[in-house]
Amino acid sequence: MRYFIELSYNGKNYHGWQIQPDAISVQEKLNNAISTIFQEKIQVVGAGRTDTGVHASQMFAHFDIEKELKKNIVFKLNSILPNDISVHQVFLVDAEKHVRFDATSRSYEYKIWLGRNPFLLDFSWQIHSQKPDIHLMNEAAKLLLEYTDFQTFSKVKTDVYTFNCDVTEAFWELKGSELTFHISANRFLRNMVRAIVGTLVDVGLGKISIDGFRAIIESKNRGNAGLSVPAKGLFLTNIKY
Repeated sequence: MRYFIELSYNGKNYHGWQIQPDAISVQEKLNNAISTIFQEKIQVVGAGRTDTGVHASQMFAHFDIEKELKKNIVFKLNSILPNDISVHQVFLVDAEKHVRFDATSRSYEYKIWLGRNPFLLDFSWQIHSQKPDIHLMNEAAKLLLEYTDFQTFSKVKTDVYTFNCDVTEAFWELKGSELTFHISANRFLRNMVRAIVGTLVDVGLGKISIDGFRAIIESKNRGNAGLSVPAKGLFLTNIKY
């Protein structure tokens, strides 16, 4: 039987979602918790890979097991997992349903605090003295919907078979001092959102024009794009099936 797990996590203390040697990951903690409960080795599969320090307010994983799950499985998992990982529900799905390949859309938010806020240091990139032009950033963000090849915003050394992504939403929202970038697509490349944000902020600060942003996308050259903004402001917020 295949089960989906819905969870969230604070990524500050983890080297991303995926298991890797000599580094703590969210996947490793979840594997250990489930394996402890059922007294057998169980490997979970994640809906995606978040990088070191990136957070998730909604993530899904799946695992297979022959034993029947009890109603208190969520309570048991949360009692074993560290406080910065929280399971919200565990539910039975069709045996063929895949948490990664069946996902049709993923959404991220990137949070910037305009000013100083010591209570949000772990969850936002803070811009102290500069005031970016939000209108220009939104005009540039609209261009993302016109393209499918996002090699410009991908890490150079990556093993993907294509740089194509179908971006369906990309916009900035300002509420008080909190500036949030919203983006949704069928898939994302490694470091893509953080590179896009860094480049759009350069547009807002007058370092890159709207036409310049278009030229950067079309160049397919990571060296032409802006900096990769800090991971702590990035949240995986929604996965649709």
